[in-house]
Amino acid sequence: MGIIHAWVRLVLDLFAPGTGRRRAGARPPAPLGAARAPRPGPDAGRLPVPRSPYGLTGPIEGEATVLVRPYLLAHEARQRQAWRRVALVLAADFGIDLDGRDLHGAGAAR
Repeated sequence: MGIIHAWVRLVLDLFAPGTGRRRAGARPPAPLGAARAPRPGPDAGRLPVPRSPYGLTGPIEGEATVLVRPYLLAHEARQRQAWRRVALVLAADFGIDLDGRDLHGAGAAR
């Protein structure tokens, strides 16, 4: 072992925490007559049991869940918006109405 290794080991022994090899002797046992204080509750010293994210209340109802990915819904919304833009351009530029609904009672006045 070189001088650098010996110096590093000396410094580490002085400033680093112990390795556990030099433990103190075993503690003397508690007297038999001494009773421990009762705990305040049954779960006072325990951590709470972690909750499982999988099926806490039972099976999932199909009607109550969304089975479509949000990005698919966004894509369909963009397609509808593009169709509305095309309809608006055709109606504004060429006078072609692609909407079959009667707006503001215009169909009832004829």
